[in-house]
Amino acid sequence: MAVISEVKRRSPSKGDLFPDLDPAALAQQYERGGASCLSVLTDEEWFGGSVDDLQVARSAVSLPALRKDFTVHRHDVLDARIMGADCVLLIAAALDDAELADFHALALDVGLDVLVEIHDEAELERALAVGAVLIGVNQRDLVTFEVDTARAVRMAPLMPDGVVRVAESGVRDADDVRVLGEAGYHAVLVGETLVKHGDPESGVAELRAGFGS
Repeated sequence: MAVISEVKRRSPSKGDLFPDLDPAALAQQYERGGASCLSVLTDEEWFGGSVDDLQVARSAVSLPALRKDFTVHRHDVLDARIMGADCVLLIAAALDDAELADFHALALDVGLDVLVEIHDEAELERALAVGAVLIGVNQRDLVTFEVDTARAVRMAPLMPDGVVRVAESGVRDADDVRVLGEAGYHAVLVGETLVKHGDPESGVAELRAGFGS
């Protein structure tokens, strides 16, 4: 099970999580713990992130980095590439069909991987229609902020072979990882649990051990 470890200062639902984090030191701890990828918040208003957080974290390790932000314009895709990200997030719920297809194609054209985030069957069909091969199921409702693991378990078998399945949000411990791994997920994207752990290196290792390292 791969762990995508998040550099996250705060969240709209929980407030401050780790406002004074050192993105370089945190990224290095994640790497030592066995993380496969970084996810770095660059949204300032809601998450307290920045472009600097991404660039500092990315330059401190050999891990690839996902730019975690609200991608709503072609310029956002290009900005992700310019700032040094390796992957960009497209949230299906925030984009119409034309935008999702356009941004996905543009990202691939400029050398970015694309994580398409979905919540239900209809959004899965939209993601597959644009050729997405990296799909994340957000277990957190974007309106209520409630976490529903059953949603991720339900969605996993609906994804065809060849799709890398990522479970996002609400992953608390090794037991959660085990459930998601057994459901068919290849990776978990974890923020709050790790930034509040106290020992992020051990935190990543503990999650990976939940379904074998």
